[in-house]
Amino acid sequence: MSDILIPELAESISEGTIAKWLKNVGEYVEKGDYLVELETDKVNIEIISDFAGILTEQKFAEGDTVRVGEAIATVNERGESPRPATEFKHDELPKTENIEPSTKNDSTHSNFDFPPARKREEIGQHPIASPAARRLAREKGLDLKDIQTRDPLGRIRKQDITSFQTDKNQNHQAVPKVDPKRESALDSEKPIIYERMSRRRQTIAKRLVEVQQTAAMLTTFNEIDMTAVMDLRKRRKDQFFEEHDVRLGFMSFFTKAVVASLKKFPYLNAEIQGDELLVKKYYDIGVAVSTEEGLVVPVVRGADRKSFAEIEMDILQLADKARTNKLALKDLQGGTFTITNGGVFGSLLSTPILNGPQVGILGMHKIQLRPVAIDKEKIENRPMMYVALSYDHRIVDGKGAVSFLSKIKDLLEDPENLLLGG
Repeated sequence: MSDILIPELAESISEGTIAKWLKNVGEYVEKGDYLVELETDKVNIEIISDFAGILTEQKFAEGDTVRVGEAIATVNERGESPRPATEFKHDELPKTENIEPSTKNDSTHSNFDFPPARKREEIGQHPIASPAARRLAREKGLDLKDIQTRDPLGRIRKQDITSFQTDKNQNHQAVPKVDPKRESALDSEKPIIYERMSRRRQTIAKRLVEVQQTAAMLTTFNEIDMTAVMDLRKRRKDQFFEEHDVRLGFMSFFTKAVVASLKKFPYLNAEIQGDELLVKKYYDIGVAVSTEEGLVVPVVRGADRKSFAEIEMDILQLADKARTNKLALKDLQGGTFTITNGGVFGSLLSTPILNGPQVGILGMHKIQLRPVAIDKEKIENRPMMYVALSYDHRIVDGKGAVSFLSKIKDLLEDPENLLLGG
């Protein structure tokens, strides 16, 4: 028997939550097969098997927390892979003449000693159930001894729980076991759903509270006339796509403007370490991406050395990896400044929260036509965007923050400056 251990993940990650078992007890696994999906503070990681054999034990259920170095499963290396039916010769086929129809079993067996098939009433006080089934039964307030299963080995699966609940609801309304702490809420006859926060959501919540408690955070606002940028994109978008096979979006303009402004106001590209300021002379720009599991901030490395096309390609690839849960830890580490675009969701104005230990974050918002005074006599409808800069007042003074945001405004209202290096 060999144990599957949680490997070293990253310097800042010491534990995770089992999100999903990818192999079931009794299954044959090859060396390198994915066994379990582990949810960490930053990304989800699939843990592989270091051994080939039969998975004999899952030591933790889905939702349990495990630490680096901890054994989570056991593999019997002496277990053999089931032979395909085509490998049997005619005279090797199992003889079933003397087997009662009710006990015939077409399942392929390995040399792992499964418990014999038993009726539910024979299992007694210890029903055999997968960790996922046990968890689901607890959530629904069901007793595993009441569950009927079609598995010939007597094991209860998640689908057995679901089927039992459906059948029971068709006959009469099931009465779940109620946690005493929730009785008062249920007594009010108001529909309430209790949902466990994911590890990532817990981490986001913790860090957002920490940064508001430790940083002297202020926000300054401005608005940008996006006419020039939109005209430039309209004129060049087809040529840009043909040459670079990526679309020219707004994020490359804002990234370039941020980098140029950070060079003028370097304290917004710094962080506090003890009683010292660490001023960074490199520009790794984090771009906030919303996913189903929460906000992540992958990083565009060396944004000052990249072209518009390279920035757009990086952002496109990172966003796709984020939404398909394929971000690596290195994609999320080491950003020096962050850009977040609430405008894609329709936000007109907001106050972004710092992504510590960074001391600056730029919030983009929805582009909306508004009447703008061109001069004393003329008013035009222009595509305007409110922008917000949240900053740590311990490092950055108000003058520097306002000037930084004004520099971004000037660059974007005359985008040819960006093409010339700001």
